[in-house]
Amino acid sequence: MLTMADGSCCRAVHDLTAFEPLEPGDHVLANVTAVSLGLGTGGVHFVHAPLQTNRPTPLFAPGPGPGHIMKLRYTSLQRSVLAAEEEASPHHAVLAGARSLEQLPVLIGELHSMLPAAVSWLRYRTGMGNSNMMRPLRIAYIMTDGGSLPLAVSRHAARLKALGWLAGTITYGHAYGGDLEAVNKYTALLAAKHVLHADLAIVTMGPGIVGTGTALGFSGMETGELVNAVRALGGLPVFIPRISFGDARERHCGLSHHTRTALGTAAIAEAIVPLPLLGAAEQLRLLREQAEDLLEREHELRWIAAPAVEQMETAFQAYEAPITSMGRGLLDDPLFFAAVCAAADAALQLICASPAASSDLNP
Repeated sequence: MLTMADGSCCRAVHDLTAFEPLEPGDHVLANVTAVSLGLGTGGVHFVHAPLQTNRPTPLFAPGPGPGHIMKLRYTSLQRSVLAAEEEASPHHAVLAGARSLEQLPVLIGELHSMLPAAVSWLRYRTGMGNSNMMRPLRIAYIMTDGGSLPLAVSRHAARLKALGWLAGTITYGHAYGGDLEAVNKYTALLAAKHVLHADLAIVTMGPGIVGTGTALGFSGMETGELVNAVRALGGLPVFIPRISFGDARERHCGLSHHTRTALGTAAIAEAIVPLPLLGAAEQLRLLREQAEDLLEREHELRWIAAPAVEQMETAFQAYEAPITSMGRGLLDDPLFFAAVCAAADAALQLICASPAASSDLNP
C-alpha cells in the first residue's frame, strides 16, 4: 500500500525483478496513469523507482541478466535476458536447427481469460475417465507482448504453474518473465515444440487488451498474425473464437467483430475455427450468419457440440480460483466459455489423431 502525497492510501504493484523489496517509510515515484484513466485490468498504481531509502538501492537489484538480448529496449527500464535462441543458451543448438512445428496444434486466443478456461477444460477432458490418454498433456503457454509485458502480472499463469498444469511458459517480444525468453513469435513457437516438448501450445496476450472502438484499432489483431506464423512453421492454428451473448456492446454480440476482423483481414493463412453448436435457435442462426464471412476467407469452420454448463462448472472448480472475462463468469456468459472449450476440444482431437502422439498418448 502507498500513502500518496494527499494522504490517501492506494494499492500499487512493485516489480521485484527490477528493485529490492520496499520497507515502510520508503519514498517512491509511482506511475498513476492507469488509475487516473479508470482502466480495468491495469487500473492500479505501479512503482517506478525508489526515491529515498535508508539503504542503497540499485536500479536493478538482481544485476544484469545472464544474456545479451534486451527487452524494453531504449528505455530506462531496459533489461537483459537470456533468450532461448542466443549462443549462450543451452537451447541454442536445438533452435538453430529447428524450422518446423511438425503439425503441433496451437490454440490462439485474444483474451488472457481464455488461458485458464482452456487449460482447465483440457485437464477435465483428459482426466476422470473422459479420455484414453496415457499421460497428462504437455501444455506450453506463450505470452505475447500485446497486453501486459511482465508475466508476473498474470495470476492465471502463476496458478496454472503452481498446479503443475503447464509444461512451461514462454515470453517473446518485449514481454518477459517466462521460463523461456524468445525474440519473436516464430522462435517462441519453436521453443514450445522442441524445448518444452509440448503436445499443445496456447498463445494469448497477457492481461490488458487494448481497444478503440474502430475496425482495426485493437491489440487482438495479433491473433491473425499468429495464424500466419503457425502455418508458416507447419503447425495447426486452432483459433479460439470470441463469442458472447452477455456483452451489451453490439460489436461483440455473437461472434465478436474482433474475431471476424482478425481472421478476415490479418490472417492470410487458413485457420481452424471451432464454433459451438448452440441450443438456442436464434443465437445459432446469428452465429452461422456471422461465420459466413470466414468461409469466404477459406478458413475451416468446425461445428462442435457445446459443452453443458454443468460440465464446465466441474472443470473450472478444479482450478479453485475465479475465471472471469470482462467481469463475467461462467453463469453470466456461458457461451463465451463454451466457445473456448469447443476450441480446446478441437485441438485435443488433432492431438489424438496425430501419428506422432499415438505411441505415448493413446493406449
